[in-house]
Amino acid sequence: MADYVVNPRIPKEIKLKRKEKLLEVCFDDGALYSFPAEFLRVHSPSAEVQGHSEDQRKVVAGRRHVGILSVEPVGQYAIRIDFDDTHDTGIYSWEILYAFGLQQEEMWEDYISELQSLGLSRDP
Repeated sequence: MADYVVNPRIPKEIKLKRKEKLLEVCFDDGALYSFPAEFLRVHSPSAEVQGHSEDQRKVVAGRRHVGILSVEPVGQYAIRIDFDDTHDTGIYSWEILYAFGLQQEEMWEDYISELQSLGLSRDP
């Protein structure tokens, strides 16, 4: 089992950079991850995107220019991100954000490949 699951990492700082359309998360172990809004939007952990099973998962296309309006805490374990395309139902736990940081490059490559295989685009 991955160490971050056994010993969950907690953000020391979360910084929204609206102009750059980035969310920076610095964890208690020193890991710093910079997430483009588009990445977070298309990988939203919401049931609307992920479904309730793998076969219900949706590929979200056309979000190249999406931005983040706000970031709100959810208890002591997560944040909710309000995107400017009206999506606001994803709850990003610390565990999910840390895993996203570790796997960001691979996840992005998989997303781009999936878009291409479905004939979809990042553009609206």
